[in-house]
Amino acid sequence: MESKITIEGLEGKKFEIAPSDKTTVKLAMLIEGSCTIGVKEAISKYGYTEARYYQLLKAYKTSGSISLIDKKRGSHKRPVRDKETTNQIIRERYLDPYASAEIIAQKLKQNGYPVSVRSVERTITEYGLQKKLINLTPKRKQGHRNK
Repeated sequence: MESKITIEGLEGKKFEIAPSDKTTVKLAMLIEGSCTIGVKEAISKYGYTEARYYQLLKAYKTSGSISLIDKKRGSHKRPVRDKETTNQIIRERYLDPYASAEIIAQKLKQNGYPVSVRSVERTITEYGLQKKLINLTPKRKQGHRNK
């Protein structure tokens, strides 16, 4: 069970916040920092930096409590290498193991899969589909010299 964050008010009254409720925790830190215990003590209590405190305060003043909600991290674009495109790259590689990434990308584009050469290269590397290089030159034995 996680320990609650407690805000003490007038006449010893207390209000508890669950640490997992990040939006409420941020709002409570801003309220306590601005109105009761001060910024230094609030950032220490809630585990934020002073820079982050003022960043949150500015966002709150601009857009209200909605700006304190954590946003989803990462890219919001649809990935080019979805499952179907990845499967087609692998398929093309198995059909012609000597085809370069440029040729595979060109074939996929002709079949309606908009993929870059770099995406094909990444897929080939991630799935271990690189060409095995064969060393055609014989190794010299150590200790023998050509005379």
